[in-house]
Amino acid sequence: QVQLSESGGGSVQAGGSLRLSCAVPGHMYSGWYLGWFRQVPGKEREGVATMFSDSTFYSDSAKGRFIISRDSTKKTLFLQMTSLQSDDTGTYYCAADSRPKYATTRFDPQQWNYWGQGTQVTVSS
Repeated sequence: QVQLSESGGGSVQAGGSLRLSCAVPGHMYSGWYLGWFRQVPGKEREGVATMFSDSTFYSDSAKGRFIISRDSTKKTLFLQMTSLQSDDTGTYYCAADSRPKYATTRFDPQQWNYWGQGTQVTVSS
């Protein structure tokens, strides 16, 4: 059973920053896709940022404000979020999958098999 575990969520005022962390099983650092998604109650889960090896990809809303990265020594995936807005409020999930991802699929949650339990981010204006 693959286990991903997020941490680092919390409450922040608009304009603030947060860094999310996700503990990733060690074997996922070789040839696996890693990503961050978020979900608001009543809405579909949406992709925020994904990475494969050293390549990173961002949703339009995340570009210029969020950075996805990983620490192979610590087996941890990060999402550094800056200039947070109220629209960024939601539950953030890290995800992993071994199958190839493309422009049409990398932000589609249906294309990802392994998920963490989520961490809540609340941005107040």
